[in-house]
Amino acid sequence: MRIISGKFKGRRIQAPKKLPVRPTTDMAKEGLFNILNNRFYFDEITVLDLFSGTGNICYEFASRGANQITAVDQNHGCIRFIESTAQQFEMPINTVLNDVHSFLQKTSLKADIIFADPPYNMDLENLEKIVTTVFERNLLLPDGELIIEHEKKMDLAMASQFVSIRKYGGSAFSFFKEN
Repeated sequence: MRIISGKFKGRRIQAPKKLPVRPTTDMAKEGLFNILNNRFYFDEITVLDLFSGTGNICYEFASRGANQITAVDQNHGCIRFIESTAQQFEMPINTVLNDVHSFLQKTSLKADIIFADPPYNMDLENLEKIVTTVFERNLLLPDGELIIEHEKKMDLAMASQFVSIRKYGGSAFSFFKEN
């Protein structure tokens, strides 16, 4: 994976092959950040990355100037890799080793952007549970957005607070905001 823009533009990060992950493709990531670049000043936002995996999305936010990033994943190897990479590049990424659903039920952390990249085989009910929990617990700051990456065949348009969807190859990003 590579960092597309910002302070660390062009840097390649090689994750261990044994991690149980599917990193966001460069094409999809570039499309997502083109959208976000028009909506947010990265150096002024708080980011919560759920199902962080390799930390791919965290590194992109950090490279673009975000300085309050929290990465949540339940895999020890993923969390250790994110911590190591963040330390190597001096990125402001805090890590939390926890199940995402459990974390969302207990956290008091609020963010401008909550990005979730759950396994593509996660069922619709659990994807909708993420949306419901984020909005019921008021985890987004004013004008914040929840973004869920999923396979493009999945349709989240019926979920509450759905705003739009963008598709890139086999991936899609569904955007949610407070109405």
